[in-house]
Amino acid sequence: MEKIRVVLYGLGAIGSSIAKFLLEKEGIEIVGAIDIAKDKVGKDLGEVLQTRKRVGVVISDDYRKVLSKACANIVIHATGSYLKDVYPQIAPLAEYGVNVISTCEELSYPYVVAPDLAKKLDGIGIKYGVTFLGTGINPGFLMDTLVITLTGLCQKIDKIKVERVMDAAKRRVPFQKKIGAGLPVDEFRKKIKDVTITGHVGLEQSIGMIASALRWELDKIQVDHVEPVVAKKDVESEAVKVKKGQVAGLRQLAHGIMKHKDVITLDFQAYIGAEDEHDSITIDGVPPIHQKITPCVHGDLATVAVVVNSIPKVMNAAPGLATMKDLPIPSAAVEDMRKYV
Repeated sequence: MEKIRVVLYGLGAIGSSIAKFLLEKEGIEIVGAIDIAKDKVGKDLGEVLQTRKRVGVVISDDYRKVLSKACANIVIHATGSYLKDVYPQIAPLAEYGVNVISTCEELSYPYVVAPDLAKKLDGIGIKYGVTFLGTGINPGFLMDTLVITLTGLCQKIDKIKVERVMDAAKRRVPFQKKIGAGLPVDEFRKKIKDVTITGHVGLEQSIGMIASALRWELDKIQVDHVEPVVAKKDVESEAVKVKKGQVAGLRQLAHGIMKHKDVITLDFQAYIGAEDEHDSITIDGVPPIHQKITPCVHGDLATVAVVVNSIPKVMNAAPGLATMKDLPIPSAAVEDMRKYV
């Protein structure tokens, strides 16, 4: 049986971590790499990943050139969060007969923000016989897929609340900067206003996916304004020092409202110094369910795992646009990846 042939599209922090993990997997061969960064184009993938040996794959900024030669089965795409930005990157890939898994948060359930693009992408996938999937740890699993799975234990559901609280000191420095750690409160609010800080992308998608799985027709999905988490004492990570009264990170809530009631609430918190790290799901229903993971799942490591473990699920899926609720139950592919296809 031939190895699964993978092309990488985007070699930032997450894309590079995915690449390193793929190099460890049996049954997979990286046959191409795409990025537009000038300091990466033309270099061997191993050099950019800082591995001890060359991989034999030269990074290119021309996806046509790469895919016309690669004879790939799947593209792992990791460049952006918003579908309007990544759609022009992923839609043309179908013409080369490759499936696509993307870390684009909005692609995880695009129907709530870009239904027209979602419909077009689904049609393209069906036309060329390939599958598109957006996934990661959040959105993609913790605040949606895991929730949907737990609802399978219920006879009746009144409402759902999901919390994710993470200590940002354990995450990458760019993530700490992204959430405004170390800023004065007024500067944080200014950056939120001019969209320099965006908050968490994906809460709408997670609520939409849960509601769709339950066949709940929501009145609306409401995403609250991003709020700063202000440090009550001096805290720090290896790279960022936060004084008492400064911003340690952020908090954002989103609500799925049905019949004028809040039936789905997502509470996302990421800040330096969080002491009660956890992922929790509370379902008010029959029977009631409260599931809590402590400490919270490591976002970067788990995102890499979810993306890679989804490869056989996507290759076995029907053509078109898929979401995690449409695929079989997620599971690890711990052996030769070819065994799972």
